[in-house]
Order: sequence, then structure tokens, then C-alpha cells
Amino acid sequence: MDFGKFKFTQKQKLKDKTKTHQQKLKEIRLRPKTDEHDIETKINQARRFLEHKDKVLIYVVYKGRELQHIEEGKRVLLHMLEKLQESCKVEKSPSMEGKRMSTTLVPK
Repeated sequence: MDFGKFKFTQKQKLKDKTKTHQQKLKEIRLRPKTDEHDIETKINQARRFLEHKDKVLIYVVYKGRELQHIEEGKRVLLHMLEKLQESCKVEKSPSMEGKRMSTTLVPK
């Protein structure tokens, strides 16, 4: 084997080992009247993000008269947190920020 080729392959292996994943913040946007199947799809998407070691920001956006029924959005968020509890930790619990309720999840 050529020594130059050997050094090159060694350098490539070392380069692959030193690569680290840069943690990103992924967002998932919902509405209070989001259907159950759509919520399940978003849960699977969030689970995929968490497996890839990214943070996930889930927020429920309220429009118009939906602000009078904040408990509907809170129900959706708590349902998602319940389904994702085995694969993540809650960094920031659900809270209202203007016209949206949000929570942040980090991988375990």
C-alpha cells in the first residue's frame, strides 16, 4: 500500500471521529383546533428531531376569539408532552407569550 494513501485514509478516519453535531432549535407550530391525526404526525416529527439531538420548540398560535379558550391549546401541548416524555426533558414548561403558548424540549 502507498504510504500517502495510508496517511490520507488515517486523516479521513480522524476527521469523521471529530465531527460533532451542532444542536439546532427546531420549531413545531400548532393551532388549538388541530386534529388528532395531525398532532400524531407532529409528535413523530418532534421525536425524529429529538433523536437527532436537536432542541424542539413547540408552540400553539391563537387567532381571534381562540384567545378566549386558552385551555384548548394547553390541552394540545400537554398531550404532546405526555407522548414525548420518554424521549425528552422539558426545558421550559408551557407558558403564554403574547398570542402564543410555547414550551421547549431537549433530548435526554
